[in-house]
Amino acid sequence: MTASVDAALDRLKRQDAAVPAPDATLTIAEMAERTGVSAHTLRYYERIGLLSVARDAAGYRVYTAGDYARVVFLNRLRMTGMSIRDLQGYIALVAEGEASVPERLQMMLAHRDAVRAQIQELTFALETIEFKIAAYGGHAQP
Repeated sequence: MTASVDAALDRLKRQDAAVPAPDATLTIAEMAERTGVSAHTLRYYERIGLLSVARDAAGYRVYTAGDYARVVFLNRLRMTGMSIRDLQGYIALVAEGEASVPERLQMMLAHRDAVRAQIQELTFALETIEFKIAAYGGHAQP
């Protein structure tokens, strides 16, 4: 694999391994380190309503395990190409509670279908690239 693919997979594995304890709290720096999402992006997500982060007595952000799970979820949906606008719509539905579960389910089903279609398109494109590599005398598979 290439270095960028390895780095992306490593970041995802670190996210899964760095889940905080249910009663733990994290600073913005700790959240950024554990999730691989920059402090700037975390602040942006808060500013546009994707996150609602508590503050301590000094006014510093205090992230919970629930916040961590949401950041990882948002990050992975962004990786699949979900737009910020769609993420905002999804989070607005979450805020509505259980009544919005059917709509959230439909949203996730539609997005899953879009991701599957994208994977098929990318697989086809990759096969074309592999063909060209082989045609130039390279090895098609690493």
